[in-house]
Amino acid sequence: MTAPVVEAQALSFAYPDGHRALNGISFGIERGESVAVIGGNGAGKSTLLLHLIGFLRPTSGCVRVGGFTVGRDTLTQVRRMMGMVFQDPDDQLFMSTVWDDVAFGPLNMGLSTEEVNMRAREALEVVGASHLAARPPYRLSGGEKRAVAIAGVLAMAPSILIMDEPNDGLDPAARRRLIKLLRGFAHTQIIATHDLDLVLELCSRVLVMHDGLVEADGTPQEIFRDTALLGRCRLEPPLCWQSINPPMSQEA
Repeated sequence: MTAPVVEAQALSFAYPDGHRALNGISFGIERGESVAVIGGNGAGKSTLLLHLIGFLRPTSGCVRVGGFTVGRDTLTQVRRMMGMVFQDPDDQLFMSTVWDDVAFGPLNMGLSTEEVNMRAREALEVVGASHLAARPPYRLSGGEKRAVAIAGVLAMAPSILIMDEPNDGLDPAARRRLIKLLRGFAHTQIIATHDLDLVLELCSRVLVMHDGLVEADGTPQEIFRDTALLGRCRLEPPLCWQSINPPMSQEA
């Protein structure tokens, strides 16, 4: 059996005010999996993602990515493997043009001008945003910003894609384009989201978080049939699921 490409081992974290956001989480994710992280507000989803990318340091336990324990000495290697799309694209878009934003990561990797230009061009083509290259990011719609933020991550050629509420604020057409885009990726994907219909469309596995713990780990079908679990974790089955799937019997 191969080692997980992403692994948390007894991961715990407390903020400076004493709030414990993670409470001994352990799980492994195999290469190529598309995994949803779901839970109510305050469950610990975003805190978990920030540990995976090394933005936060555990109070105890550890995260391993591609065989490296995430820490100060391994951040360069880890961040070459992982790319994160934040919930708010404005947290990622800060250059004067879309092209400069998408090229920023490859440029700071020390790549040649030719390689930087190729990566930026291809990443914008993948997300359908080539026509936006000369535009300032602040002039973009929410869906356009999301696409450009994803392009900026793709330009760095990560093998693991992490997304925090990737369809937050998107209109239905932009949401559909995003789902189509993500379906075409061969990356390992870790997606924190409240959109459980999106989970059904994109993910083969679900981690359910509640009070800083992983309450359940299973397929979307297993998770969404367990109405007791969903209720305990302040969740409801996806809308498209409710009309065609009966709840799991309490005796099952």
